[in-house]
Amino acid sequence: QVQLVESGGGSVQAGGSLRLSCSASGGGTTTRLCMGWFRQTPGKEYEGVAGINTADTSMYADSVKDRFIITRDNTNNTLYLQMNSLKPEDSAMYYCAARGRCWYTSSTLLSRSIYDDWGQGTQVTVSS
Repeated sequence: QVQLVESGGGSVQAGGSLRLSCSASGGGTTTRLCMGWFRQTPGKEYEGVAGINTADTSMYADSVKDRFIITRDNTNNTLYLQMNSLKPEDSAMYYCAARGRCWYTSSTLLSRSIYDDWGQGTQVTVSS
């Protein structure tokens, strides 16, 4: 089991930026995991935001493409989500997810079903 801890959420005005972090530990080998960011607003469905595979190929939801960037530091198993040009509709609880090695290169990386471990979430609030 991989333990995931998110941080970096907060409140920001529309047009601003935030960077979320997700620290992964435990579960044996934690390098080169497939990882992703998901978000959920109460009463609404989960949405896959961004994912990255073992080869560091990334995938984004259309709603955040060209605004958000997913990266990782493979030396310390930390995942990041740089969020730019934030909009009120980006307000949500953001969750980090992980699984073992995978080589998906499409929207599969944004599917909840492929991930095994989840963090506790970090709240992002964007005001107009």
